[in-house]
Amino acid sequence: MKIIILGAGQVGGTLAANLASEHNDITVVDTDSERLQELQDRYDIRTVSGMASYPTVLRQAGADDADMLIAVTNSDEINMVACQVAYSLHRTPTKIARVRSASYLAKSKGLFGNEAFPIDVIISPEQVVTNHITRLIEHPGALQVLDFAEGKLQLVAVKAYFNGPLVGRELRYLRQHMPAVDTRVAAIFRRDRPIIPEGTTIIEADDEVFFIAAKNHIRAVMSELRGLEHNYKKIIIAGGGNIGERLCEALESRYQVKIIERNPERCGFLAEKLNKTIVIRGNASDQDLLLEESVEDTDIFIAVTNDDEANIMSSMLAKRLGARKVMALINNPAYVDLVQGGDIDIAISPQQATIGSLLTHVRRGDVANVHSLRRGAAEAIEAIAHGDEKSSKVVGKAIGDIDLPEGTTIGAIVRKDQVLIAHDDIVVESDDHVVLFLIDKRRIQDVERLFQVGITFF
Repeated sequence: MKIIILGAGQVGGTLAANLASEHNDITVVDTDSERLQELQDRYDIRTVSGMASYPTVLRQAGADDADMLIAVTNSDEINMVACQVAYSLHRTPTKIARVRSASYLAKSKGLFGNEAFPIDVIISPEQVVTNHITRLIEHPGALQVLDFAEGKLQLVAVKAYFNGPLVGRELRYLRQHMPAVDTRVAAIFRRDRPIIPEGTTIIEADDEVFFIAAKNHIRAVMSELRGLEHNYKKIIIAGGGNIGERLCEALESRYQVKIIERNPERCGFLAEKLNKTIVIRGNASDQDLLLEESVEDTDIFIAVTNDDEANIMSSMLAKRLGARKVMALINNPAYVDLVQGGDIDIAISPQQATIGSLLTHVRRGDVANVHSLRRGAAEAIEAIAHGDEKSSKVVGKAIGDIDLPEGTTIGAIVRKDQVLIAHDDIVVESDDHVVLFLIDKRRIQDVERLFQVGITFF
C-alpha cells in the first residue's frame, strides 16, 4: 500500500515505524529536515521536506497515485487543507486527519465530507486518550482495557502480584475454579518477554497477563488474577487542558473530581463549563497544595498537563504523599518504560493510544479494530470473517484447525450478540468478529491474508 504521512512528530514517526516494517511504501512529509533525516536513517521510507498542504509538495510526495493520506501535523488547519488538496487534485481514495479543536469537532457532521472538507476518518487524540483513561478508572487494577465488538468483549492487562489468587498455579486452574465464567489468557509478558500461554503455564509474580472475556465477566476474572481492588471514588486531575477538561466531563457525574490548573483564565473557563468538578488554581507539584487538598485520601491522581516532566514529578509527589494510585501522561516514548511500575503506576502514551485508531484503517481485509499493546510490542486485531469454506481460509474451520501464523492466538469470537471464548472445537462462521492477539508484528501480513476472501467468493 502506498501511504503518505503528513507530520513527522511522535505520532507520525511512530506510525511510519509501524507501517514501514510491514512492507508498505511510506513517504513522510514535514518542514523539519533534521527530523526527516533521522527517520530516513532508521527506516526504509521516503521523505519530502515542505509544507504538507502545498499542492507541489503533495505531488512530490506521490499523491497522484497514493492509496492513503494520513495527516497528523500539529495544525488542524494544515491537516484539513491537505486532505482537501489531495481529494481535489488527485482523488486520493482514503484521507485520515488528526483534528484536535473542539470547535471543529462540534460541527463534524456538516464540516467533514466530500461536499465540504473531504476527510474519511477523523482522529481526535484527546478523545482517544480520555476514553483510554476512563476505561482504566472503571477497571481498578488494570494496566490496559480494550473494547472489541462495540464493547461486548474486552481485553484487559493486569499485573499478577505476589500471593495473588492465581500466582503459582497452572492456567487451567482458572477454568476449574470459575466454571461459570468463560475466559482465555491471550498472552503473558514476563520480564518484557512474551509467552504464548498453555493450560500448563504457571503464572509468576510480576507477570503482565492479558486476558479476554465478555464485558460482564471482567471483574470476576480480575479478582482471580490479582485480587479485586475497591472502586475509585476521589480523583484529582492535574492539568486543565483539553484532556483534563474532557476527563472531568466524563467522570464528574460518578466520582468526586478535583482539577488543578495554573492559568487563572483557564480556571475561570473550567469553573463555568463543569458542573460538579471542584476547580483549584495552583501548581500540581506544590506539596502544600496537595496536602491541603487531602491527596493522601485520593484514590487516583492523574497528571495530564502538556509537560512530561511536570506530569512525572507531580505524580511521584502525589504517590509519596499517599495517593492510592497515580497515572501520568507521557509524550516521550523513552520515558514510558522508565517510569511505569515504580512510583508511577500507569504511564499513558498518547501516541500508542492514537496509533491503534490509525492502524484500524490501514490494515488490509475487513478489520474493525486494531489496538497497540505493550507500547507497540504486540497487537490485538478484530477481523471480520467473510466468504465460505471454498473462498475463505477460516470460515467453516474449527479454531484448532486454522493454520495461524507463529506467535498468533485467537482469543474470542463475537457472533451477533453472542461472545464465544476461543476453544479448539469452535467453528468460524461468515460475519464472525474474530479477535486475534499477535506477539510478533512481523506476522501481521500473514494474518491479513488469512482473512482475505479468495476469488471464488461472489
